[in-house]
Amino acid sequence: QVDGHPSRCARAGAIARAKKWRTLAFHKPRGFVTTRRDPQGRKTVFDVLGPDAGSLVAVGRLDLASTGLLLLTTDTQLAAWLTNPRNQVIRRYVVTARGAVSDDAARAMERGLGRLRARAVEVRKRSNRETHLIIELTEGRNREIRRLLQAVGHEVTRLLRVAYGPIELGTLQPGEWRDLTRNEVMGAFPFIPPLLRPAGRSSSRFRESIE
Repeated sequence: QVDGHPSRCARAGAIARAKKWRTLAFHKPRGFVTTRRDPQGRKTVFDVLGPDAGSLVAVGRLDLASTGLLLLTTDTQLAAWLTNPRNQVIRRYVVTARGAVSDDAARAMERGLGRLRARAVEVRKRSNRETHLIIELTEGRNREIRRLLQAVGHEVTRLLRVAYGPIELGTLQPGEWRDLTRNEVMGAFPFIPPLLRPAGRSSSRFRESIE
């Protein structure tokens, strides 16, 4: 208190605690950006969410041409922990690239190319026309997978994030989302420090789609 009145920090803390905790798994469609407002006037994922967007923030980003699992939360501390590269949270992607990506190129991406490095690269199917891969990252650098494949001479034609840690995209279709329960989040990320763990029990699960 200051002069008998609650301090600004105390009031801010009370507001933060009162804010409803919510975390979503969302299937980001192609052609949408993950910022809340885009200076170029492009559609954002928050346009898809509409009134449900509330005070949600995106956990990391997917670029305009990429699709798949995007987590959104009202808990900015949780978002910061999940995106911090020191915490080694695995992001898994299904990728299609032009041409035949060699095993040597896959190993080079795992060893690292400059400041870019994949945790794991698995070639699932390969032809002279295109290669299908599973790529895992633990850091969300800007367009990292596209830049890695470009560095070994291949262009990405499809990039779908299928998992963020143990949370999977599952059967969600583009533009659909579901609420994650607090227990799901705590179970998926057991190494979250106790002070960052959302307290209380869960909520509803639902799906919406683009009209």
